[in-house]
Amino acid sequence: MGRKKKIIDENNIIKKKKGTDRITDKVAYKRASKRSFQNKISKEKIQTINTNIQEADMKTVLVKDLNKYLGEEIILKGWVKNIRFSGRLIFIIFRDGTGEVQCVAFKPDLGDEKFILAKALTLESSLIIKGVTQKHEKKEDEFEINVTDIQIIQLAHNYPIAKKDHGPEFLLEYRHLWLRSSKQNALMKIRHTCYFAICEFLNENGFYRFDSPILTPNACEGSTTLFEVPYFDEGTAYLSQSGQLYLEAGIMSLGRVYDFGPVFRAEKSKTRKHLTEFWMMDAEAAFVEYEENLQIQEGLVRYIIQTVLNKNIKELEILERNIEQLKKADAPFKRMNYVDAVNYLKTRGSKIANKSDFGANDEVMLTEHLSVPIFIEKWPKEIKAFYMKRDPNNENFVLGADLLAPEGYGEIIGGSQREDDYALLIERMNEEKMDLESLQWFTDLRKYGSVPHSGFGIGLERLVAWISGTAHIRETIPFPRMIYRIYP
Repeated sequence: MGRKKKIIDENNIIKKKKGTDRITDKVAYKRASKRSFQNKISKEKIQTINTNIQEADMKTVLVKDLNKYLGEEIILKGWVKNIRFSGRLIFIIFRDGTGEVQCVAFKPDLGDEKFILAKALTLESSLIIKGVTQKHEKKEDEFEINVTDIQIIQLAHNYPIAKKDHGPEFLLEYRHLWLRSSKQNALMKIRHTCYFAICEFLNENGFYRFDSPILTPNACEGSTTLFEVPYFDEGTAYLSQSGQLYLEAGIMSLGRVYDFGPVFRAEKSKTRKHLTEFWMMDAEAAFVEYEENLQIQEGLVRYIIQTVLNKNIKELEILERNIEQLKKADAPFKRMNYVDAVNYLKTRGSKIANKSDFGANDEVMLTEHLSVPIFIEKWPKEIKAFYMKRDPNNENFVLGADLLAPEGYGEIIGGSQREDDYALLIERMNEEKMDLESLQWFTDLRKYGSVPHSGFGIGLERLVAWISGTAHIRETIPFPRMIYRIYP
């Protein structure tokens, strides 16, 4: 789509209309008035009074650490999130990425010239503030800064995201700026916690990081949803949709391995659960069979929940997540086999056919009444990948399971025990008319020291969406790639 910019003209203020990106009379008037004041201050005047703050013997601190510096004069470096004027007082809502704090500029304390400088501040201007940390007068367990000096680094003009509601397309067009908002900041912090919680759990359970390639000569599960890339004289390469096959080589060396990085699917889906580029953690483990594989997955997800609840309560509150509901998910997971799931869905009115995958509405019906995730296990062999081991009790089903998150968020993990028998693997690959020559390296793994093994993959963005209570997956990654968007 074209990058058509939406500009707010404050000289032609009109009343906000439902469904538009225009601003209200009140907000526009305040911004226009503020701008007219700034226009009275020449750039030369600002440069003259914008003297550097003397940082010698001063501690530059982060907002998250202010409780350690109560009563001390400190330096903060960051941006203006909001600003309010009241006579000889200016209230600056300051942010630095780690948190936000109110900074109070009192004209007698700051001096005439620096007070003029403070009045020139605009939304998202970058600045340095010197001041004394003190308890907030009205809010317990919060702090504020009594400003003693100020230095503007860069004065932002006409910040395009006003303090109002915008449509999703407008915000995605300005995603590079939208990331600064409180909710997007909170989402990125929860994403960070989930990422490292996954790594910590696996590291503590004997897994080694084993990075698989992004450019691959063949597909893991068929090439119909792969992005093709010309690769010099070697013909066509593909952007990886999973590192699983390469991880199976890794376990023969290290025992338990995982990779974690971006993967790509050229699936033309417009649902709230799909991206064309997303982050996946794939794990494989030698001598781990079906039941233990499910235990590892459950332990991992519960560890992630516990870690987020321990580190990100503030962010969950900003996102208005039902924290009690999330706490309930840290309990033994449910299980249901595929056949029972299909029969249940039919009683709920689903049109799902036997040997069909679940649709989005089916996943909602299976999980909307649950407080914990549920494993849907023992899937028909026809709709699962060639490498999944058959159920010894019924060869028509595989030893595989998908983990569905509660509250209607759908699949977050897919996993299975892998076929470790060389002859059976070759037979299935021939049935699917796969190119055995290009995958000889993979089948070699079954010829030289094959062992029982299992694995699974967890999608980071879907996980974050559920953990944070976010409706659309596009907000859980810094720059979403969808079939209708690649900018910015």
